Amino acid sequence: MMFNYPIVLTSLFFICFIFSLLINYILLRFAQTLGIRNKEEYQARWNNNAKPALGGISFYLIFLFSFIFTLLLPHSDFGFNVQIVGILIAATLAFLMGLADDAFNTQPLLKFLTQVFCAFIIIFSGHSVVIFENQFINYLITIFWVVGIMNSINMLDNMDGITTIISIVIGLFIVALNISLFNTGSYSTTLNLGVLGALFGFLVYNFHPSKMFMGDTGSQFLGLFLAVMGIDNCWNSPNSNVMGVFPFLNIVLVILVFLIPLTDTFTVVFNRLRAGRSPFVGGKDHTTHHLFFKGITEKRIAILYFLISSIGAILAYLLVFRFSYPLFYGSVFYILLVFVSLYVNTIIHKK
Repeated sequence: MMFNYPIVLTSLFFICFIFSLLINYILLRFAQTLGIRNKEEYQARWNNNAKPALGGISFYLIFLFSFIFTLLLPHSDFGFNVQIVGILIAATLAFLMGLADDAFNTQPLLKFLTQVFCAFIIIFSGHSVVIFENQFINYLITIFWVVGIMNSINMLDNMDGITTIISIVIGLFIVALNISLFNTGSYSTTLNLGVLGALFGFLVYNFHPSKMFMGDTGSQFLGLFLAVMGIDNCWNSPNSNVMGVFPFLNIVLVILVFLIPLTDTFTVVFNRLRAGRSPFVGGKDHTTHHLFFKGITEKRIAILYFLISSIGAILAYLLVFRFSYPLFYGSVFYILLVFVSLYVNTIIHKK
């Protein structure tokens, strides 16, 4: 009997979506105070209303479900695959660290050390950037990437629905990439479909006006998960042997897929350092906030970021399967256009 992957994978997504709706409803109904910190801290947040930070719990529970589903797939050897076990261990550690931060507001140094440890777990389980002959340099890039994306996704979670929507676009790109490569049974496909179901279900509660946040519990888990998927599917692209372009093609792919998180993080860090402030102290100075200050509503900002991110993902997909030099240089131009537009908007103040 032939195993029908399309039906099974579609079922996986919808089951995870329904689970997400139910889990978040239950959490929202019975755990109103989890993730709500002291009033003074909320003065530095964009949304001053105290709302429970519960989304990350549903993310992780559904991730575990999709992980078990992956192991049970017919003809699967994932039960003995160190790579997928490494994802599970690192994702669990990131989730627990985020949960502790939501509950107790942990020290930044402890968060940073935990993120570095997550990166080492990812490396030792066989996930690392492979673009240079020197493996030590590849490992350094991998550590920087994992820590950077975990912080970038956390920082991007500064307005209703933004991080959720951007994560959905990244997940859809990875699923589309693997299906087009006939890797329908790969862990990249099944795990991302599970997480996508969790994200779509959470978006019902997180889109403006939101009823709940994902908190560090969600952003740390998502950051780790997306960083690993970025390594496997963008940094180590299946089209990395294009003559005369590699490793620049892979770098362009990474930036296209993660365009919004990278642009927002770089802009915020650069502006804060330029102003003599710590980049680790939160504030209302993100690219999203400056768009709002110019009169764009939160819903329209979410839609705008969805469109920007979607165009980047489509360009990345075309670069993998329909590569051409005009497309490559057009993609570079698009990256610069988005970055310059969003950055310039942060330094032009409306009177």
